[in-house]
Amino acid sequence: MAASDWTEFTARTNARMAKLRKDMPETATAFGSLAKSAIAPGALDSKTKELIALAIGITARCDGCLAFHTKAARKYGASREEIIETIAVALYMGGGPSMIYGAEALDAFDSLS
Repeated sequence: MAASDWTEFTARTNARMAKLRKDMPETATAFGSLAKSAIAPGALDSKTKELIALAIGITARCDGCLAFHTKAARKYGASREEIIETIAVALYMGGGPSMIYGAEALDAFDSLS
């Protein structure tokens, strides 16, 4: 399944995630801390880390990952060309299904601008 309206998809997913976070606050807080720590700049900058996360999301065929990591990559300054190169690496690692999800990732990037 891939989203047809990425803005609506992210809003709906955010609402669902808010309910889940409420039902498991300790776990959700721990996951949020993990995410912040993993994306924080270090030897790699945050943009590069989000592009890595996007590539993993493509190979894992995760619609939510496409939406949230393209949006975050854009926030950290990723260009459309960088998204396309990230998709190429995901295709190399994930084969044909990654081509399909790569096209979806590019659509998400373009739609969420």
